[in-house]
Amino acid sequence: MGSRAGGRRTGPKCVAIVGPFASGKTTLLEAILARVGAIPRQNAVSSGSSVGDHSAEARAHAMSVEATAATVDFMGESMTFVDCPGSIEFATEADAILVASDIAVVVAEADPKKVPALQLIMRKLDDIGIPRILFLNKIDKSDAGVRDTLKMLQPTSAAPLLLRQIPLRKGEAVVGSIDLALERAYVWREFAESEVTEIPDDEKAREVEARFSMLETLADHDDLLMEQLLEEKEPPRDEVFDDLSADLREGLVVPVLIGTAEKGNGVLRLLKTIRHDAPDVEATRTRLGVPSGASTVVQVMKTIHTPHGGKLSISRVLSGSVAEAAELNIAGGGMVKVSGIYRMLGKEQQKVASASAGDTVALGKLDDARTGATLTSAKGDVKPLFELKTPQPVFSVALRPKERKDDVKLSSAMQRIADEDPSLAVHHQDSGDTVISGHGEMHLRVTAERLEGKYQIPIVSRSPGVPYRETIRKGTQQRGRHKKQSGGHGQFGDVVIEIKPLPRGSGFQFTDTITGGVVPKQYIPSVEAGVRDFLKTGPLGFPVVDIAVNLSDGSYHTVDSSDMAFQMAAKVGMKEGMAACSPVLLEPIMKVRIFTPSDATAKITGIVPQRRGQILGYDARPGWPGWDVVEATMPQSEIGNLIVELRSATAGVATFESSFDHMAELTGRLADEVMNANTKAA
Repeated sequence: MGSRAGGRRTGPKCVAIVGPFASGKTTLLEAILARVGAIPRQNAVSSGSSVGDHSAEARAHAMSVEATAATVDFMGESMTFVDCPGSIEFATEADAILVASDIAVVVAEADPKKVPALQLIMRKLDDIGIPRILFLNKIDKSDAGVRDTLKMLQPTSAAPLLLRQIPLRKGEAVVGSIDLALERAYVWREFAESEVTEIPDDEKAREVEARFSMLETLADHDDLLMEQLLEEKEPPRDEVFDDLSADLREGLVVPVLIGTAEKGNGVLRLLKTIRHDAPDVEATRTRLGVPSGASTVVQVMKTIHTPHGGKLSISRVLSGSVAEAAELNIAGGGMVKVSGIYRMLGKEQQKVASASAGDTVALGKLDDARTGATLTSAKGDVKPLFELKTPQPVFSVALRPKERKDDVKLSSAMQRIADEDPSLAVHHQDSGDTVISGHGEMHLRVTAERLEGKYQIPIVSRSPGVPYRETIRKGTQQRGRHKKQSGGHGQFGDVVIEIKPLPRGSGFQFTDTITGGVVPKQYIPSVEAGVRDFLKTGPLGFPVVDIAVNLSDGSYHTVDSSDMAFQMAAKVGMKEGMAACSPVLLEPIMKVRIFTPSDATAKITGIVPQRRGQILGYDARPGWPGWDVVEATMPQSEIGNLIVELRSATAGVATFESSFDHMAELTGRLADEVMNANTKAA
C-alpha cells in the first residue's frame, strides 16, 4: 500500500458536535462562532446569551436538551455545526443528525467518570460509520498528562486515538500547543488567534518522540511511510498530511486535538483540520448509498415547531438542489412542498433562495415529513436512507390539564412535541390521562415544562397507574336471582353459576351445562355478558383474571324474563360468590435487562433486591468491553423510578429494557396500600 494523496475536500460541510454531558460542546460551538465572526464575541453559556442552549428549558437546567444548528463561513467555505445534547436522556436527538453529517467532533475531557458516556457515543459513531475528531477540552485544567489521558480514553474507541497536538507548557501551566504535523508551537491568547512560535528547546525531545509515535500509527496504513521510518528518513510533510487526511476519512484513526473552548483556545486549529481533512457530502452520499448522479435527495435531521413561523425541518441536501416551492416525495408515499429555505444560526433564521448539495438548511412547512425522513425529487418508490430507531422508554409520567377546557389544546401540543422528539412515546388512558414515556426524569420534566411554557397549558402530573389484577384461590357455587315487580312486565332472572380458579395467565373462560332448557338459549349470552361486566371490577377493586365460570342451572319466567334480567342475575351471583372464593391481588412482574459498566455491576445487583427484584444472573455485554448485562425479575410497581437510581449509580449511563413476564400474588401490607390507594382514587 503506497501513500494516498488526500487532496483537500471542498464544498459545504456538516459537522456534528457530540460528547458526554458537560464536556463543553455548547461552549465549543460558541467559540467557533466567535472565531469565524458569526457573532461579535464569545458569550459564556452560563450567561444565558449563547447561540446554543437558547431554549428556556436548556437555560433553566444549564444543559443542552435539543440540538442547535449554526451555519458559518470559514476561509471561503460553508460549514454547518450541529451541537447535540450530551445527556443520555436526550441522546437519540443526535441519531438523525449524525447520519447526514460528514464528520463528528467528539468533545471529551480527562475525567475517568465520563469514560462510559464517551464509550456510548463512540459506539454510536462506529455503528453509523462516520469519521470523527476528538477535541480534548479543558486541557488547562487537567492534572493528567495527555498521553495518560489517551490511554484512559482509548478503550472507548475501536480506532486508534492519534495525538496530533501536545500541550505547550510553562511550568505547570498549559500555555499553548505543539502541532506534530506542522512541527510548530502555538501560544494561546484568550479569545484571539494564537501566536506562532518556534518549538522551545526544552520541548523538542518530547515533540520528536510524540511525532514519531504519530507517524508510526500512520505507517500502519502506508507502506512507503513505513519504509521511510525504518530507513530513518524524514517523510515529506505533504505526504504526512495526505495520510492524516485519508486515515481520518476512512475511519482508520481518530485525530486528537487539544484546547480550552471556554477561552477560545485550540479552536482555529480544529477549524483548519475540519476544512482540510474532513470528508464532504460526496463521501456521505457514498456511505448512505445515494446513487451517483441521483436526483435531489434530502435527509431530514431535526424538526422544530416555531412559535410564529410554523414547522421547520432542518435538512441536509445530499444531492441536487432545492428551491422555493419545490415538490419532494416522501418514502412510504406522500409529497411535500417547500415553503421557505433558511440558513440557521441557533434560533435565528436567514432566508435564502435555494440550497445545493452539501448545504444544511431549514425547509419550511413540510407538514408530513418526519425527523429521519428521506425526501427526493425522483418519482416512484422512495427508499429511506435511514430508519430512526429509539430505545425502549425507561420512565413514564401521566399528565392532564388543570382545566378540562385545555384537553384539545394538550392533545395538539403533544403532537407537536412528539414530532420534534420522536423518542417520546405518547398514549392515552381510559382515565383521561395522557401518559408520556421517555428516557429519564429530566427528559419528561423538560417535556412538561414545554407544555406549560411554550404552549401555555397548566398541567398536573402523577405516576402512571400499575395494571393490578385480582383472581381467586378457590371455587364455589352460587345462585344469583334478580326479581323486580313494578307494574306491567316485571324482571326475572335466575342462575346457578360455578366459579373456579384457572392457572395463571389463562384469562377468562365461560361455559354452560344447561339441560332441559331451564335457562333458554337466547339468555345464555346475557349471562356471560353479566359475568364479564362484573369482572371489570372485582371485590378488591381491580379487573378479575384467571377465572372460569360455568352456568349450570337456573329458571326463567315466560313473561318477565329478559336479557337485562339475566345479566343482572349473573352479576348478583358473581358478587355473592366471589366473596367466598378467597380473592387475592395480582401484580405484574417484569423481566428486566440492565446494561451497566462492569465496575458498577455490584451496585446494580444490590439495587435489584431492594426493589423486591430477583437476580437471574449477569454476564458480559456482547460486543461491549467493560460492560455487563444484569438480568432480573422485578414488580412493575418498583420499576417506575428505577432509572433514576441506576443512573445515579453509574455516572448517568446505565439503562434497561423490560417486558411483561407474569402475574404474581401480592398480599399483606403492600396489598392493603394498593387497595386503599385505589379506593381513594375512585
